[in-house]
Amino acid sequence: MISIRQRKGVKTTEVPEDYAAQEANVKLENKLPSGCTTRRLWKLLSLTVGGTVALCIGLLTSVYLATLHENDLWFSNIKEVEREISFRTECGLYYSYYKQMLQAPTLMQGFHGLIYDNKTESMRTINLLQRMNIYQEVFLSILYRVLPIQKYLEPVYFYIYTLFGLQAIYVTALYITSWLLSGTWLSGLLAAFWYVTNRIDTTRVEFTIPLRENWALPFFAIQIAAITYFLRPNLQPLSERLTLLAIFVSTFLFSLTWQFNQFMMLMQALVLFTLDSLDMLPAAKKNLKTGNFLNRLGKLLLHLFAVLCLTLFLNNIIKKILNLKSDEHIFKFLKAKFGFGATRDFDANLYLCEEAFGLLPFNTFGRLSDTLLFYAYVFVLSVTVMAALAVAFHNLSDSANQQSMGQVGKCTTILKPQTAYNLIHTILFGFLALSTMRMKYLWTSHMCVFASFGLCSPEIWELLLKSIHLYNPKRMCVMRYSVPVLILLYLSYKFWPGMMDELSELREFYDPDTVELMNWINSNTPRKAVFAGSMQLLAGVKLCTGRTLTNHPHYEDNGLRERTKAVYQIYAKRAPEDVHALLRSFGADYVILEDSICYERRHQRGCRLRDLLDIANGHMMDGPGENDPDLKLAGHPRFCEEIKRNRPPYTAYFTRVFQNKTFHVYKLSRHK
Repeated sequence: MISIRQRKGVKTTEVPEDYAAQEANVKLENKLPSGCTTRRLWKLLSLTVGGTVALCIGLLTSVYLATLHENDLWFSNIKEVEREISFRTECGLYYSYYKQMLQAPTLMQGFHGLIYDNKTESMRTINLLQRMNIYQEVFLSILYRVLPIQKYLEPVYFYIYTLFGLQAIYVTALYITSWLLSGTWLSGLLAAFWYVTNRIDTTRVEFTIPLRENWALPFFAIQIAAITYFLRPNLQPLSERLTLLAIFVSTFLFSLTWQFNQFMMLMQALVLFTLDSLDMLPAAKKNLKTGNFLNRLGKLLLHLFAVLCLTLFLNNIIKKILNLKSDEHIFKFLKAKFGFGATRDFDANLYLCEEAFGLLPFNTFGRLSDTLLFYAYVFVLSVTVMAALAVAFHNLSDSANQQSMGQVGKCTTILKPQTAYNLIHTILFGFLALSTMRMKYLWTSHMCVFASFGLCSPEIWELLLKSIHLYNPKRMCVMRYSVPVLILLYLSYKFWPGMMDELSELREFYDPDTVELMNWINSNTPRKAVFAGSMQLLAGVKLCTGRTLTNHPHYEDNGLRERTKAVYQIYAKRAPEDVHALLRSFGADYVILEDSICYERRHQRGCRLRDLLDIANGHMMDGPGENDPDLKLAGHPRFCEEIKRNRPPYTAYFTRVFQNKTFHVYKLSRHK
């Protein structure tokens, strides 16, 4: 298989009257000589320098990631088939549609091929634009055909450079969000540094380029930055309208590019609902209820219960009316993951046994601590959570006495609406990442923003210095700027040599067995031949050869999941005639068996693919260990092992036509 080798918001009526003056006193800009003109010049200079740094750091990050990708694979030197194989699993499937659009004689024929596709799933005609999130591939293919760049830039480079360019936008959006929260671009610079030095835990774009999240997360970051700006009080009408437009466009593009967008939108709704419920939004944006503390708390809980019940009710009703089953496997997975009963469902167990869908590994926190990110994040999170609890209690109690307002005043200076929004966001992201490792990239990138904001926040340093009776404006300014500068110097000293070593380490792509398989398919099988096999491999077969598939890794369709389970019986204990009948029912002409699956050792017993199939079929698992008492011995040996012995009745149904160290290809007989 593939390997790498050395190359050859709070209500304004609840804020103390002297808050505006206090805020003005703690800003470094106001320490300059007084005068409106001087302040404007300083502000303009700060915006210019900060904006320039944002663009530069975004571009440098993009170039850095692109260079790592080139150095890791020697992408510019390997053959086209090797480049395509490097787009592993579902990445290859998505890229194949970009390639398909470019190979179409005309754009209209290309669109017709996507809308009436009969090669992605054999014996089926599906609308790929409706089924999958591939609008970005369509848009890029149109752009490549229209722009006069064909002579200078290969299609694959246009594609990957676009993705790396989006990373520049992503980092810039994180930078701006931190800047908006803290009031200084220094926090944006620190956020970008943390993003890069924690690259292993903040992005995986350099080795999974076409993955949907790499398209979507930059737009999600823009949306968060726009909402952060929108929640600022006293925005000008034009600024507010433009910000709302930015929110709408970024949300639309995010939803268009990722199949899991609905879960992120649900989190956004929960964030805004929580802010509204606790009266942490500006009155001009939203407001809630009145009454004493117990009365308002009771109404809040009732409101929350009603919203959840109504959401679940409408979800079930709509799915039953429209007969939608695309997300059934996710709910089964969540039910089993959180201990609401064991399951033998094949789809749910397939997710449960994948490391990406498991709990966040503990060593993640060790890596984040090495860059001081986790320590800074916990510090800022602790301060803001305590402030949020104080403000929430104050808002819900609807207290009007001056003593109470004075006590909560320090907290309200910290917990501005935009801060509260990002606080709840990072908490929800944290729970999501802790429960599902694949979602950690949402949390860790926002962690960089939130931690850097806190270290550069004048309000947080003011509160801490006042709590130990050491506050004065100059000391606050020193802490606000010296701490992030020291961390930046530490990161540069500790990680710069390692980054230079990474950039100088040269490797190359090496997967001769898969290259041999793809070349054989191209040379020895008909163009209309149908191939069966594992989801991950078949995505590469479609990209490299254009052959028709029985199944593929875009798993968000109930019919496809049932089809995949049927095809995977090639790794179960089934009779050859049963396997042949199943494969022929999907029109398969060839089946590819992989030793890495048949003799899998990557997972422990009970999580190997063959074990999941045995359990789903009611058969006992192989090897030493316990089995559920109701599981029975299978009546047939394992198909993928027995077929290699070339004994009857296997030879009556399957003929081996290709073999190497990794793959075995069999042609199916036509007789019933």
